[in-house]
Amino acid sequence: MDNFSLLRRRSHANGAASVAVIGLGRFGGSLAAELARSGTEVLGVDSDEDTVQGLNGVLTHVVRADSTRQAALDQLGVADFDRVVVGIGSDIQASILTCSLLKRMNVRSIWAKAISEQHGLILEQLGIDHVIYPEADMGRRVAHLVRGSMLDYVEFDEDLAVAKTVAPKEIVGRTLEESAIRRRHGVTVVKIKGADGEWHAAGATSVVAEGDTLIVIGPVDRTERFAALR
Repeated sequence: MDNFSLLRRRSHANGAASVAVIGLGRFGGSLAAELARSGTEVLGVDSDEDTVQGLNGVLTHVVRADSTRQAALDQLGVADFDRVVVGIGSDIQASILTCSLLKRMNVRSIWAKAISEQHGLILEQLGIDHVIYPEADMGRRVAHLVRGSMLDYVEFDEDLAVAKTVAPKEIVGRTLEESAIRRRHGVTVVKIKGADGEWHAAGATSVVAEGDTLIVIGPVDRTERFAALR
């Protein structure tokens, strides 16, 4: 049994996920490094030798290989990983061919980067489980931050967002029940960070103090309007 298989067996025994990241550019490389830092077993694959050398020692394994060749993917045991991320962006043809091969190999869970709507549509038609648009998603997120007064913002769906914001004056000194935030503003406060610097679960009896930081969830437009309150 090869080293990859041995490491995967230990990984599954410990309950940790194993991920193969194909394409180690700015997106794929950052993703792979972050996964490795969190303790995930990561196999990084790229066709560029300099890129591979740059991540040597950072990832569990990093190899130079042509992901458009099924023989290379088979040799690396890519299909045995819990998830495979295709981060190829500059070469759409390579991205599509790689994803097609992964589907043919019955890979359990495939995530793929798309650089355009047309690219993403083709990936969806191939049956890719998760098509992601990192540039577009980041652009929308930053736009919300620039436009409003949120400290952080994540959009989960077309009309669902989570935002981190400073508590507005109108609810300071009152419980969340008294403030009737959900009824009046259409958002729900789920966490409160107070003067102690710790996050606490928000409940009906939670009292909001001046300077508290809130995590709120709700429709995009209502979340933005609430975060703009001062």
